[in-house]
Amino acid sequence: MAITFKDVPSQGVSVALGNFDGVHRGHLAVINNAVKIAKEKGCVPCALLFNRHPMADLKGSAPPSLMTRDMQDRALKKAGIERIFRLDFSDIRHMPPEDFVKEILFSALGAKGISCGYNYRFGENAAGTTETLSRLCEESGTELKIAPKVEVDGIPVSSTAIRSALEKGDVNLANRLLGRLFSYDFTVISGDRRGRLLGAPTINQHFPEGFVTPRFGVYAAAAFVDGALHPAVTNFGIRPTIGTNSLRSETCILDFSGDLYGCNVPVGLIAFLRDEIKFSDLDHLGRQIASDGEKARKIFEEFSAEHGTDKSDIF
Repeated sequence: MAITFKDVPSQGVSVALGNFDGVHRGHLAVINNAVKIAKEKGCVPCALLFNRHPMADLKGSAPPSLMTRDMQDRALKKAGIERIFRLDFSDIRHMPPEDFVKEILFSALGAKGISCGYNYRFGENAAGTTETLSRLCEESGTELKIAPKVEVDGIPVSSTAIRSALEKGDVNLANRLLGRLFSYDFTVISGDRRGRLLGAPTINQHFPEGFVTPRFGVYAAAAFVDGALHPAVTNFGIRPTIGTNSLRSETCILDFSGDLYGCNVPVGLIAFLRDEIKFSDLDHLGRQIASDGEKARKIFEEFSAEHGTDKSDIF
């Protein structure tokens, strides 16, 4: 079956290859190389990825996602990618490596340059390696850039490492591996409005199925509302004192009041403050929320002093 793509640029493309779940520091190294090739050759930087993670087809389930497709698209474009092409893994899973390169990269996309990571694998049974790709590119005169392993404090950057850090509550490490705050911008839904009774109105956001689950607990956070970054406190979990039948992110945006129902509010986690605790009554919970707010504000101020308050540099 011939693979075709819509709206392939006539001047050719420079292709960044990868899953790009998280668009983390390692992915950015691949993307930056694709952008450089595009500038050198006068073509369009693009990314080629799959409609869903290959493990969904190979193993029946995929690793938890670090971002939604909309978030991924925005992050790729922010990094310099101008076109995004997606494949169904099932359409090419049995394609020999040589056919994948010649039929999809060279013929269907008209690639003038290719960028990938040091451990990129492709083709049936992941038989294709960077050595395979290098040979085929050399034979065709196509430029290839292979990004080396990227490490942060001796830790290799990977989506797996980021998921593991989040699940342990090590947001600091996850953010350093990402090169930005771990964030989400799910739609604000109606809650039980108990936060208002406690003097701390909150926004509720449900995490979709298949999205990464951070460690249950309370976090210092940043929320972007009305064009400004605000300090915030986020509780992620099931709220044991009050009880809820669904996992959610509940965020108290400090120094803000307003109706955000139905809005997609970006929330980024800065630091883990504490585990969820079941309090004896709402008065104790209210005092703890106030204490969490003071800690979160201080952490936010330290963070913004170091990183600034420009949303595009943080999320």
